[in-house]
Amino acid sequence: MKRREFIKTAAATAAASAIASKTGFAESKDGIAYRVLGHTGERLSMVGIGGYHLARPDVSEATGILIVRTALDNGINFLDNAWDYNGGDSEVRMGKALRDGYRQKAFLMTKLDGRTKEAAAQQIDESLHRLQTDHIDLMQIHEIIRMNDPERVFAPGGCMEALLAAKKAGKIRYIGFTGHKSPEMHLHMLNVAFQHNFTFDSVQMPLNVMDAHFDSFQKLVLPVLEKHNIGALGMKPMGDKIILQSNTATPVECLLYAMNLPVTTVITGCDSMKVLDQALNTARNFKPLSQTEVAAILAKTAVVARNGEFEQYKTTHNFDGTYHNPSWLG
Repeated sequence: MKRREFIKTAAATAAASAIASKTGFAESKDGIAYRVLGHTGERLSMVGIGGYHLARPDVSEATGILIVRTALDNGINFLDNAWDYNGGDSEVRMGKALRDGYRQKAFLMTKLDGRTKEAAAQQIDESLHRLQTDHIDLMQIHEIIRMNDPERVFAPGGCMEALLAAKKAGKIRYIGFTGHKSPEMHLHMLNVAFQHNFTFDSVQMPLNVMDAHFDSFQKLVLPVLEKHNIGALGMKPMGDKIILQSNTATPVECLLYAMNLPVTTVITGCDSMKVLDQALNTARNFKPLSQTEVAAILAKTAVVARNGEFEQYKTTHNFDGTYHNPSWLG
């Protein structure tokens, strides 16, 4: 490894080890550790189920329902989804999975795209209907991927008005936001919120073995969330399997690295029972990584990660649903 790459890897290793040491475990269920979601006090499983994969074309409805119920029966309580996933089918399938008493086992999160009060309010109600519930535990503003998104969110008639109204009406409990494009956009969103005397309950972002080396959410956003006691949610631990194509880290290494960060939950997509079992087993056997273990993972990924080739959600529009469907914004 070149000297410059070694120095960057060493710095990332030290940072990861330092922040991992601050990760607390609130309790455990069926061998799955629970962590606290920032200032909310909510206790969530350290691994969560991503909603998008549940309704992929090659995943049957029965399999999607089985994945959700098996996860909830085995200690996972965090469920991720979004209004736009698979044309709404992901929420529909999750809603069916949450029948027969399963809703009570879940901390249910979904996301909206609307940037206007009208669009956001409509999407909230549609999500409630699809998910067959009278309330959503955490509603997040999806895809903060433009520098002017925060201004639109907090503008008069913006989606924040709909979110606050929905919270007052008991339709949602907590409010957060997500994005995968740039840590600078996340920081801008947080700052605009602070300017409006609002503190988000959660922030979701890509956190993985590649992010540590390139335009890093881990380095720039996590410290701010920790300072303000805002819940951190990690996503894309394998970059929708693209990171695995680099042949530098195994799926288990990817999960372990993300779980080792100071996040409440690592959200991972499961499109089969085999993949779900892998996530469950990794979480049950998790122990904080040593500095040597973190350094070894980062050393393997340093070179291939330096230009974002395997983080296409940052460097292309391939993952930008609202870019391809601007009407969703309202």
